[in-house]
Amino acid sequence: MNTSALDTSLLDRTVADLRAGAASWSSTPLSERIALLERLQTRVISRAAEMADAGSRAKGYGPDSPCAAEDWIGGPWALVQNASALLHVLRRIAAGRDPLDDKSVREENGRTRVDVFPATGWDTVLFNGFAAQVWMRPGVSAKQALACAAGEYRGRQADPAVALVLGAGNVAAITALDILHKLYAEGQVVIAKMNPVNAYMRPHFAYVFAEFVERGWLRFVDGGAAEGGYLSRHPGVDTIHVTGSDRTHDAIVWGTDEDAEQRRRDDLPLTTKPFSTELGGVSPCIVTPGVWSAADFRFQAEHIVTSKMNNSGHNCIASQILILPRDWEGTERLLDEIREVLRKLPTRADYYPGAADRLASVREAHPTAETHGDGCALLVPDITDHDDPLITEEVFGSALGVVRLPGATPDAFLRNAVDFANDTLPGTLGATLVVHLGTERAHRDAVLSAIADLRYGTLGVNCWSGVGFLLGFTPWGAFPGHTRQDIGSGTGFVHNAFMLEGIEKTVLRAPFTPAPRALFTRDPSLSPRPSYFVTHRTARTTVERLTRFTAAPSLTRLPALFAAALRG
Repeated sequence: MNTSALDTSLLDRTVADLRAGAASWSSTPLSERIALLERLQTRVISRAAEMADAGSRAKGYGPDSPCAAEDWIGGPWALVQNASALLHVLRRIAAGRDPLDDKSVREENGRTRVDVFPATGWDTVLFNGFAAQVWMRPGVSAKQALACAAGEYRGRQADPAVALVLGAGNVAAITALDILHKLYAEGQVVIAKMNPVNAYMRPHFAYVFAEFVERGWLRFVDGGAAEGGYLSRHPGVDTIHVTGSDRTHDAIVWGTDEDAEQRRRDDLPLTTKPFSTELGGVSPCIVTPGVWSAADFRFQAEHIVTSKMNNSGHNCIASQILILPRDWEGTERLLDEIREVLRKLPTRADYYPGAADRLASVREAHPTAETHGDGCALLVPDITDHDDPLITEEVFGSALGVVRLPGATPDAFLRNAVDFANDTLPGTLGATLVVHLGTERAHRDAVLSAIADLRYGTLGVNCWSGVGFLLGFTPWGAFPGHTRQDIGSGTGFVHNAFMLEGIEKTVLRAPFTPAPRALFTRDPSLSPRPSYFVTHRTARTTVERLTRFTAAPSLTRLPALFAAALRG
């Protein structure tokens, strides 16, 4: 990165200001940290509509568009939900309790697992039937998991440090959530460089985090690669967190000049600072064969399309490859339902820079690709070449590819699907597994083996893995094992309210069937069609009410929230 023409004086002053404030943040007592979060939530609510509306307009539709729900979900709601998760843990510690209940941590088959969601009674009410469990790395005992949780507040406080957060441009809350993680989980003050794509969020974040800015614990800066490169190598910056692509990571660590590749081969990085990253990949959605009803096909088609088309596919966790059983009679029926859902979606733009070129490469490889939604969605229904661009590269746009794998039984198919996802698709950030309750009961060992064997940082079972990004209690990051020479989907975990150490992955579960149909299954739940579905008719109203409820829970707010959710 060429920084020779860059005026660095402002950046230098910004880093100096933060270094001066780092010690005071480290000495801020727990009670004040809690109060700061509580006031932050209040500020989010007072600015929530403006934040969501800014995202809607930037993507090319109005605040009243059906698409605008995602700007509430990925903006103000995600922020208050993550703040609430941190508050839950910090309040427990302030009350003299451990961050985790002993009963939530156990060892199964020689591995430690931690139940992290639902964490509160309100979670059980609002997300009935949803559950999340963190699987710890081999060798981490239940006793160790309990003892190491929330170490920042239990005698292992970090030394004062300055963290650089390089924000992503696709989802509004990403930068804000990374700031919260650095401040509260790692005890570091933060310089946050806004991504040029969503730099319009800076005034909103400056308002929400005003107290942190005023007290010298947070600074926002704008700019592009030059500013990010300069700050990443600044002697006053101690740690770095990047959300983006592997190219961003490699440019910082190895450079972009003619010697960059040699540095990588020799493992001679330009910076050796502690580095955490969340970098995406090609995310699969695996559909297990089973006996489905017509309503099941329709609901799961909406689920799969949501996992692709949320934010026009501009998500690092968007489902890009749909893995279907070649020998299942339901495969064509499910694809027909997916086509029907895509056809009825409102027209919207692939707004993210470079999307047009990436989608053009898909069209070039697949001249007969299906187009739906007035051309704003591509479907490639049968990919056979494993060198296909949809398999080898993250498209980061509204294209969905289908790979059909053999397997006459769920057991055989799942073995093939797991091997393909692990060994052929690049990336380990997240995967989604769809399996009918009856199929899971009849093939329990095969399903449990698939869950255990899939090497992804978040695995959603009957739930888009992207939901794990939002909840705050569920750690978010790539499956461990990547190195700086082969960074893949990144290293480290954020959004980790319990501040667990030694994480391998999160397994998130949701009901296969929504209410009211779920009430008549063997696994009943009260959750209706999720409000994050792109087909939810009252999603914007539902999520706006959910946002306000999350910041200030009250029984009196539940009827209106439930009424909106059930109309969807």
